[in-house]
Amino acid sequence: MSPTRDTVLQALSTVRDAAGSSDVVAADRVRALNVEGGTVRFILEMPADVAAQAEPVRKAAEEAVKALDGVETVSVLLTAHSAQPGGAVKTPPPSLKVGRHPTPQAGPQPVAGVKRIIAIASGKGGVGKSTVSSNLAVALAAEGKRVGLLDADVYGPSQPRMLGVSGRPASPDGKIILPLRAHGVTVMSIGFMLKEEEAVVWRGPMLMGALQQFLGQVQWGELDVLLVDLPPGTGDVQLTLAQKADLTGAIVVSTPQDIALLDARKALDMFDKTKTPVLGMIENMSTFRCPKCGEETHIFGHGGARAEATKLDLPFLGEIPLNMEIRTAGDGGAPIVAARPDSAEAGVFRSIARRLIDGGLI
Repeated sequence: MSPTRDTVLQALSTVRDAAGSSDVVAADRVRALNVEGGTVRFILEMPADVAAQAEPVRKAAEEAVKALDGVETVSVLLTAHSAQPGGAVKTPPPSLKVGRHPTPQAGPQPVAGVKRIIAIASGKGGVGKSTVSSNLAVALAAEGKRVGLLDADVYGPSQPRMLGVSGRPASPDGKIILPLRAHGVTVMSIGFMLKEEEAVVWRGPMLMGALQQFLGQVQWGELDVLLVDLPPGTGDVQLTLAQKADLTGAIVVSTPQDIALLDARKALDMFDKTKTPVLGMIENMSTFRCPKCGEETHIFGHGGARAEATKLDLPFLGEIPLNMEIRTAGDGGAPIVAARPDSAEAGVFRSIARRLIDGGLI
């Protein structure tokens, strides 16, 4: 008999938490629990001050779940977060300056410790690219991958809010930047260095320099994939990323409507000109189902991104519905994949993540 979510949580409730006298379930340490047949995956998220002593807890949790009938494989990732209210990291602000002019570089370079770099792009704003980026990052982490997320939308950074993490990253030497973590994902954003209402007023060269710093000075650690949430359009940040980083490829997000697809084609043309492989397209806000009557409505049309992918012989990665739960989860600081991992909406992102993994792209 296959295990269930309830039986897994019951087993985990016997594991003592590293930070106190309660168990890991009561202490709310279990994240992104997924049970599929005999395979169980979850994340243990510990406060930063006890993370170094948490490995025995991870092993105990793994053994407790392995002992359940029907369990064949257990994947347990251990991550750390700040114990400060609101996720703020209690460290002094870095003395480095972010937003300098770019430095000379001989062609695209890999990022230390990062196996793959994938850009998440769109031709225009408002198509949900950042929502897709955060949920896809958490979904890949839930599938057992080591994931980083770089919020490269310097003028409109949204990942700190969507991932529910804040605080100024530390810099032990004024050069290295230590990123933050949330929901099993390593995260860096210019938003961590600004007040939420503070604007970035930079010219192009400063944008390019900041992106170069985030790629080269952030201590990403060992990652299977670094997702880069790009700003909309085809400007300085996109061009700098293609020229400075050894990109694995890009994923283009669009809504089904014609005006969004028109701009998505410009993004696709940009990647073609910069010789960046396009790994696939995602159609966001694909359909809306009324929560009261269940009627399905195609507010922005339907199937436009799929048709465009077919026309260009590109993989079509999936359709994401227009859904209030997805929006409210992101606004609340926990992407739907983390907030409601067993929901149908979370399942859409998980299926896209598995499609990328199964295709050997991550």
